[in-house]
Amino acid sequence: MSQRNGPEDPERYLFVDRAVVYNPASQADWTAKKLVWVPSERHGFEAASLREERGEEVVVELAENGKKAVVGKDDIQKMNPPKFSKVEDMAELTCLNEASVLHNLKDRYYSGLIYTYSGLFCVVINPYKNLPIYSENIIEMYRGKKRHEMPPHIYAISESAYRCMLQDREDQSILCTGESGAGKTENTKKVIQYLAHVASSHKGRRDHNIPGELERQLLQANPILEAFGNAKTVKNDNSSRFGKFIRVNFDVAGYIVGANIETYLLEKSRAIRQAKDERTFHVFYQLLAGAGEHLKTDLLLEGFSSYRFLSNGNVTIPGQQDKDNFQETMDAMHIMSFSHEEIVVSAVLQFGNISFRKERNTDQASMPENTAAQKLCHLLGMNVMEFTRAILTPRIKVGRDYVQKAQTKEQADFAMEALAKATYERLFRWLVHRINRALDRTKRQGASFIGILDIAGFEIFQLNSFEQLCINYTNERLQQLFNHTMFILEQEEYQREGIEWSFIDFGLDLQPCIDLIERPNNPPGILALLDEECWFPKATDKTFVDKVLQEQGTHGKFQKPRQLKDKADFCIIHYAGRVDYKADEWLMKNMDPLNDNVATLLHQSTDKFVSELWKDVDRIVGLDQVAGMAETAFGASYKTKKGMFRTVGQLYKESLSRLMATLRNTNPNFVRCIIPNHHKRAGKLEPQLVLEQLRCNGVLEGIRICRQGFPNRILFQEFRQRYEILTPNAIPKGFMDGKQACDQMIKVLELDANLYRIGQSKIFFRAGVLAHLEEERDLKITDIIIYFQAACRGYLARKAFSKKQQQLSALKVLQRNCAAYLKLKHWQWWRLFTKVKPLLQVSRQEEEMQAKDDELLKVKEKQGKVEEELVEMQKKQQQMTEEKSILAEQLQAETELFAEEILHDLESREQLDEEESGRQKLQLEKVTAEAKMKKHEEVILVLEDQNSKFLKEKKLLEERINEMSSVLTEEEEKAKNLGKMKNKHENMIVDLEERLKKEEKGRQELEKAKRKLDGELSDLQEQIGEQQAQVEELRQQLTKKEEEAQVFQSRGEEEVTQKNGALKQVRELQAQMSELQEDLETEKLSRSKAEKLKRDLGEELEALKTELEDTLDTTATQQELRTKREQEVTELKKAMEEEARSHEAQVQEMRLRHGTAQEELAEQLEQAKRVKANLEKSKQMQEGSTKELALEVKNLQQTKQEAEHRRKKMDAQLQEVAARAAEGERARTELAERAHKLQAELDGVTTLLEEAERRSLRTSKDVAGLEGTLQDTQELLAEETRQKLGLSSRLRQLEEEKSALQEQQEEEEEARGTLEKALLSVQLVETKKKLEEEVGLLEGLEEVKRRLQKELELAAVRAEEKGVALEKLEKSRSRLQQELEDMSVELDHQRQLVSTLEKKQKKFDQLLAEEKSVAARYGEERDRAEAEAREKETKALSLTRALDEALEAKEELERVNKTLRAEMEDLMSSKDDVGKNVHELEKAKRSQDQQLEEMRVQLEELEDELQATEDAKLRLEVNMQAMKAQYDRDLAGKDEMGEEKKRALVKQVREMEVELDDERKQRALAVAAKKKLEADLIDAVGQIEGANKARDEAIKHLRKLQAQMKDYHRELEEARASRDEVFSQAKENEKKLKTLEAEILQLHEVCLPNRGQRSEGDAQLCVLLLCSRSALLEEKRRQEARIAHLEEELEEEQGNMELLNERFRKTSMQVDSLSAELGAERSAGQKSENARQQLERLNKEQRAKLGELEGVLKTRFKTTISTLEIKICQLEEQMEQEAKERAAANKIVRRTEKKLKEVCMQVEDERRHADQFKEQMEKANSRMKQLKRQLEEAEEEATRSNAARRKLQRELDDATEASEGLGREVNTLKSRLRRGGPVSFSSGRSARRQLEDTSPEPPSPDPASLDLASLDAASDLEQDSKTPDEAPSAQLV
Repeated sequence: MSQRNGPEDPERYLFVDRAVVYNPASQADWTAKKLVWVPSERHGFEAASLREERGEEVVVELAENGKKAVVGKDDIQKMNPPKFSKVEDMAELTCLNEASVLHNLKDRYYSGLIYTYSGLFCVVINPYKNLPIYSENIIEMYRGKKRHEMPPHIYAISESAYRCMLQDREDQSILCTGESGAGKTENTKKVIQYLAHVASSHKGRRDHNIPGELERQLLQANPILEAFGNAKTVKNDNSSRFGKFIRVNFDVAGYIVGANIETYLLEKSRAIRQAKDERTFHVFYQLLAGAGEHLKTDLLLEGFSSYRFLSNGNVTIPGQQDKDNFQETMDAMHIMSFSHEEIVVSAVLQFGNISFRKERNTDQASMPENTAAQKLCHLLGMNVMEFTRAILTPRIKVGRDYVQKAQTKEQADFAMEALAKATYERLFRWLVHRINRALDRTKRQGASFIGILDIAGFEIFQLNSFEQLCINYTNERLQQLFNHTMFILEQEEYQREGIEWSFIDFGLDLQPCIDLIERPNNPPGILALLDEECWFPKATDKTFVDKVLQEQGTHGKFQKPRQLKDKADFCIIHYAGRVDYKADEWLMKNMDPLNDNVATLLHQSTDKFVSELWKDVDRIVGLDQVAGMAETAFGASYKTKKGMFRTVGQLYKESLSRLMATLRNTNPNFVRCIIPNHHKRAGKLEPQLVLEQLRCNGVLEGIRICRQGFPNRILFQEFRQRYEILTPNAIPKGFMDGKQACDQMIKVLELDANLYRIGQSKIFFRAGVLAHLEEERDLKITDIIIYFQAACRGYLARKAFSKKQQQLSALKVLQRNCAAYLKLKHWQWWRLFTKVKPLLQVSRQEEEMQAKDDELLKVKEKQGKVEEELVEMQKKQQQMTEEKSILAEQLQAETELFAEEILHDLESREQLDEEESGRQKLQLEKVTAEAKMKKHEEVILVLEDQNSKFLKEKKLLEERINEMSSVLTEEEEKAKNLGKMKNKHENMIVDLEERLKKEEKGRQELEKAKRKLDGELSDLQEQIGEQQAQVEELRQQLTKKEEEAQVFQSRGEEEVTQKNGALKQVRELQAQMSELQEDLETEKLSRSKAEKLKRDLGEELEALKTELEDTLDTTATQQELRTKREQEVTELKKAMEEEARSHEAQVQEMRLRHGTAQEELAEQLEQAKRVKANLEKSKQMQEGSTKELALEVKNLQQTKQEAEHRRKKMDAQLQEVAARAAEGERARTELAERAHKLQAELDGVTTLLEEAERRSLRTSKDVAGLEGTLQDTQELLAEETRQKLGLSSRLRQLEEEKSALQEQQEEEEEARGTLEKALLSVQLVETKKKLEEEVGLLEGLEEVKRRLQKELELAAVRAEEKGVALEKLEKSRSRLQQELEDMSVELDHQRQLVSTLEKKQKKFDQLLAEEKSVAARYGEERDRAEAEAREKETKALSLTRALDEALEAKEELERVNKTLRAEMEDLMSSKDDVGKNVHELEKAKRSQDQQLEEMRVQLEELEDELQATEDAKLRLEVNMQAMKAQYDRDLAGKDEMGEEKKRALVKQVREMEVELDDERKQRALAVAAKKKLEADLIDAVGQIEGANKARDEAIKHLRKLQAQMKDYHRELEEARASRDEVFSQAKENEKKLKTLEAEILQLHEVCLPNRGQRSEGDAQLCVLLLCSRSALLEEKRRQEARIAHLEEELEEEQGNMELLNERFRKTSMQVDSLSAELGAERSAGQKSENARQQLERLNKEQRAKLGELEGVLKTRFKTTISTLEIKICQLEEQMEQEAKERAAANKIVRRTEKKLKEVCMQVEDERRHADQFKEQMEKANSRMKQLKRQLEEAEEEATRSNAARRKLQRELDDATEASEGLGREVNTLKSRLRRGGPVSFSSGRSARRQLEDTSPEPPSPDPASLDLASLDAASDLEQDSKTPDEAPSAQLV
């Protein structure tokens, strides 16, 4: 993808030819043919047209060859319209499916467009050729542009990341991912190239074409890394065989300030061997091809074929020359100032040339030729002999000694290869370190960075090794980051913002596969198992594989090899497919062992560079460790280096976790690179390969979530600030919430509701909406700027026009003045005027007036300044007077204060005496109270010991009760049918398996939720980190508050009393303050009086002096008394400290006793547990038949152990809570001390005694409360002891009953033995009948079995058919779902079009209204112009009339002139004739001349006026004509424009109407299609539900049939076994029948006397059983009642605790209010203190004037005040000491409270045990119900068997009676025969009657009837009801 200098146009590879895309012919073809996509093996998908529908199948005609094919409906995919061809962002596709995405990528790729946006990321396909789209011109084209403004490009991604970094101040990352050969490395280079050009440093900013030094080094680092880390593979000619993360740092201004490169997992095995057609690293070939002769001789280089490590020789790369590349690499290394690398590269090649040979007689290796070794040692600076010795016979530590061990040929070869790999790896690490050091700029710290990740792509070979596992593991993590960023975080953002959003699971959860690889335990992953095997001795790869198969064999992402012939050891299901792994040499690769002897030689090399490379020789895994693993188990040397040893897997896992943490803290930008084919051919794209990569990369899902989601989001404030210009009047003035403002703006913008969502802090938009708003904003801004420019231009034009008008008027004035001057310049009067005017004083008056005005202004300014100074002086005077009055008041206050201080001194003496007496009393009371406290503590400790003993006894008794109850339940369960229990247990197992599956699903959901929470936590960590300082302080305060709450719960009432006392104190203080205020007022009055009496001040001062001397004497005596009292106080403190120490010693002794008692009890408990274990073992031996029930008992024991473990944890937590409570108590004591200090400052010395009295009262109240609690605990202990005694007595009774029951059981067994002999004959007959019945049953069962098998087969066939139908329905449902999504997207698109059309319609209406308004305005202007024209015409007419009149007057004057001239001529001519009166004629002549002159002047004026009127008329005419022409032109133009606009608007309206009709039709069609689809969807859902129901019913029926079959099989087996037993018994019975018949008579004779006794014993036994059962039931009811009572007590305690909490809250609130009041009082006191200090300063200034006497008084009073303050401080220290003593007393109280809490915890434990017992009872009740049901069934069977037995019994009785009668008759006959009397025979009935008379007792029942009767009675008692049918069975005994 590099730049090409050809003449090709780069825009051809960037922009799409829209003329080809918007082709109407292709659109028509698409609509006519109904084109769709059909799957194809060769092309992936082919275009075809729909021809016919045949149910679930469709007939299509392929567009390529016209062939017809039949395809399923579900396999068809819709085709997009042609206008979406080659679309730049595939999220805009209406039909989103695999075929459309593939077709779009294919069309763009064939057109040379390799970059395509796919929603939120960019897809790039490798073109396999150079394109001219990476030049500097292209960089400048993309620079500063937004993503949607330019076509897709890697530069656009880089620009968006760079801009986001600068704007948001958030670190960015660009992740180039994809398979090997997809172009990741090239795109990474382009990103660095773009950043180096755009963000070059300051030095390079002068010329953009010349990059800075740092940018040049950053670009030059790439050839070095490619030479040493890249190689040619099958897929890629320049494949990166290592991963790198390039971190480019920027400063605040956006300039590059440094860079850093991190590398991951170099494939160092490529240095020693390569696959076919592949090369090792480029540097080896470059060195061999490009080195000169001098360098070759220095490095001992040879040809390509001479090196064994170059497996394939010289493999060339087409289009590249290794020699040129070597020169580039060397130039780059010289720029970076590197050296010595060539030596190490040559040495790595020489390692492979060292060959070994196996000796003949031994396995020892030898070196036949050491030429290569000499070369190697020469290059690396080693001794040849030492090197060969270290290789062939290295020294290995065995125990404490070193032994030389000979190596085999294989070991020597392995050691050489390992050394070569390690050397090359160290060289590569050193290179990266040097590059980082060169790129690091520590002077300027980077503000943010952009990270570019280029790591090896996913690799799937035929057999994959350890390196491929690490690479694939990395790609799993990166894919998970992509999924988390694109899918999970996006949807979590929606949920967090409260947007209605249904969570979409795209099925890309990769955590199971990652856990399979990296999980540390439970079960351990593959890497953990590999590390574990590395530590085990004699571990091999096979043991590792076996362990992996054992631990992870059942994992969902793990598969075992399918066949034994498979070469793979195991398989892992990655996201990209199934990968087979071969675990050969994994242990060695993970440990990476080296020959430590050679390593030490390398470290000691004479070459400094080589020794520097091997400086970490002490951290390697040596041969002695490997030998220790192979021979011994963890030798001494092996254990010493255990801490240093780190496996390759561990190091890689840690580096990868660091990388992932870095990426999570950045904003990722994803670039998905796709490889088009594996042949490296340009212009060829394999569809199946691309489809597989698209599926693996999640491209379709990314597009779908981009379309369905809201990818663009913006904060409320930013949205309002940016787009408020589009809605200028939408938001009213004033404050408005951001959400409401955005809502108002959205309403005004009229956006479709489906295009946006308003969250809690942001507004979300669908793709493209924000870009549309940006375009609207740009248009609006351009309109505003155009309007602004127009306004500015109009203003400038108007200004220029007004200037021109002024110039025109000035020219007219100048012209007029010039004309007037020209007329007047020859007039003599004007000349005279011009000469006289300067001589006049009128012109000077103006100058004088101006000077006077200036002087007046100056005077006014001076007057204003003087007035201001006067005001300031007045203000200062007022201030001085106020200060004077304040000083006078302060003087008065000081005199009053001195008087008050004297009074206070007198009062303080009296108060000190009273305090001393009160303190002595308090000391006595304190001593008595402490003695009482000691006694109470001893009593409490004794009671606690007793309580703990009783509790342990109680637990032991309860355990015994549980054991007895379990024994009894087991004895009852023995008599029940085990077969049915087995069936029910199987059903239970099935249910449990289902529950387990549900729980697993729930666990998976919880894990998903956990991942979500992890994501949220990662998002919130930055915010939390910024607020940690404040939060920690708040947490500490909160913990302290919680601890105080826990401590103060039991002391809430006392705090209330303290609050009341504090309130009383406040009231008293307020009263005192009011009294003091009154005293102050009185003092003020007296002070005013004292001012009036100033004359007597001298006398009063002398009196005061004398009084002061007396007071000094008294103060000396008071000081002596106070010193004595202080000594007494110190003695009392010492006594208190000694008492506290004695208290602590006693408490420690009590603790020791308590601990010893606890240990003894624990030993007793352990002994009891041992006894219990022995009993359980014996019980298990006796109860072999009930193993399943024993398992349940074990489970219960495990839960009990867990409960005990939890109890221990709770005890530990209790201890922690107690510690916290102690800390809280300390904090509380500190707060109390502060409060006391505040009270001491407020109250002074007077309140100390009152506080001491109150404390004594509080302690007495505390003692009383503790006594009450002690009494309560004693009563509780007494009740518990009574209950324990009752339980012990009850336990003894139960043991006695148990022994009695055991004796009864033994008697019953003996009776059974006797009865069995009697019933053998009866069983013989029954067995014969049963045999016949069972034979018939067997035949019936076989028929049923055959029928059931047929039904099973039919059901299986139906289930298969249902499954196939269900799969079809699911396919159709998915297809319909996709179509529905596409239709919804299309519907949204249509809605957008409709909304745009509506907006256009509204805009058209607005334009129409504007045009109408413009037309109306022009009409008004036209009317106005016409009116003006009319006015001007009228003016012109009037002027023409005036002109005509003036012309007529002129003509008349001319006529008069002519007449006058004629008369003059006549007169002149008639002068001679007339000659009369010449004087009169001259006068007339003069008058005529004057008139003539006047007429001439008038005529000239009229001519001027006429000329002006003519000029005006001409101008008016010209203007009128111009205006008319302009108006006509404007009117015509406006008419034409209006007509054109009208035509255009009509055309637009028609087009819009047509479009609206089309849209309506399409909308109706879409609605119909939607309704049809919805109906189809509903039908499909109904069918699916029906199919699901049918499937469920079939499955249920199948399960029932299977259960019936199992029952039938079991019954058949039982019948067969019983048949065999019956046959055997029949044979034996036939043998014994003869003997039994003879013994029957004897037995009956013997049984007659014993029957009565036996029946009585049986009755007593039944009665005892019933009594025991009834007693057990009563005990059960009693226990349940007790549990209920305990629950009620617990609820009461909880209610009390809630009340206490409420009280505590109230008290805490009151304490807060009091503390606030105290703070206010303190602030007031501080204010008063400040005021007092100010007054003192003022008094000091005034006292200097009063004289020496006042100074003496002041000094004396100061000394007295200082002494009093010192004493007050001492008293405060005493109070603090007393507070400490009180804290010690509180500690004792806290201990008692802790003990009480322990008692409460024990009660809670009992409650938990009670809950457990309750659950066990419920389980037992459920079991009892099941057993009752079984019992009822057994009763039915027993009734049937009893009926048969009774029948047989009656027959047997008849037979016995008959035999007895016959015997008697025989005896009588014998006796008569002996006597010789007559012989008479009696009938059988008479004999029977005689037998009945002789044996009136009923026959003895069989044991089965006894047991059933007893069980019936027990069940009747438990149910508390007895049916009439069951009553005889209960009374049968």
